Amino acid sequence: IESTAPFSLPESPTEPDLIAKYFRAFGDATRIRILELLAAGERSVGEIVEAVGASQPRVSNHLACLRWCGFVATRRDHRTVCYRVADERVPAMLELVRSLLADNAEHVAACRRIDAPC
Repeated sequence: IESTAPFSLPESPTEPDLIAKYFRAFGDATRIRILELLAAGERSVGEIVEAVGASQPRVSNHLACLRWCGFVATRRDHRTVCYRVADERVPAMLELVRSLLADNAEHVAACRRIDAPC
């Protein structure tokens, strides 16, 4: 029976499996936009929705993923939930990626293997 829960722990993940899965969090443009926005400061869900131009359910789904995996943290301000980057190494990692991409952007853009199913 397949679970409908959004999160489940595999039986015995290997370190390479976990690293690959960790990097898949960076594999979605909406999640990158959310992380870049939060790197600039704390935001409410409404502010994030407006800034990234995605629907509230889609943004909430991405935020749940990012929160579960430790990329973002929350703070409740009465009825408003505010999100922030949970670890300052996340913006540093995004900056490192930008630096690497500066030398390889054309190749990454042209690569057809990354998006292809295995």
